[in-house]
Amino acid sequence: MRRDAQATRRRLLDAAAAEFAARGIAGARVDRIAEAAESNKAQIYHYFASKDGLFDAVFHDLVMTTLRDVPIDPTDLPEYAGRLFDGYQARPHVQRLATWHRLERSGTADTIDIVAQSNTSKVEAIAKAQAEGLLPDRWTAVELLALVLHISGLWSGMTPEYAALVDDVDNTRRRRVVVEAVRALLT
Repeated sequence: MRRDAQATRRRLLDAAAAEFAARGIAGARVDRIAEAAESNKAQIYHYFASKDGLFDAVFHDLVMTTLRDVPIDPTDLPEYAGRLFDGYQARPHVQRLATWHRLERSGTADTIDIVAQSNTSKVEAIAKAQAEGLLPDRWTAVELLALVLHISGLWSGMTPEYAALVDDVDNTRRRRVVVEAVRALLT
């Protein structure tokens, strides 16, 4: 029976996403990833070279999915933030993986090119919209993108103690808060 290499790679990425989201890069174990993917450690090293290479592939996959599913629209940043919020609700591991990336990769030379390119293109799109008078220039394009990104992740980045305090706020209301907060930035 011939194995499907793409299917094996996909299973490894999915299992690794769950493992890295739960435990970070340092705490993740390739043996658990291999077992969850119904594969073996040798396949991980074959496809990704190392645990760090596997994390990079998981993060790259996450970024590509987000870029495909939630392209930026600089003329409607409130709805862009709302669609990012929707993505975080549908895929809660995204924010956890991004947090581990910040915690374990900050201050290193290990940047992921697609993330840098994505941020640059978003900033350029916002700057262009500002130059055309479609967006206010109270903040620089970099600052405005940072505000939009952080507001969109507001509810998924809470401490457990704060989450318990706002546990009765439903997702419809949470999304509306995100969209309206970004809209308020633009007035």
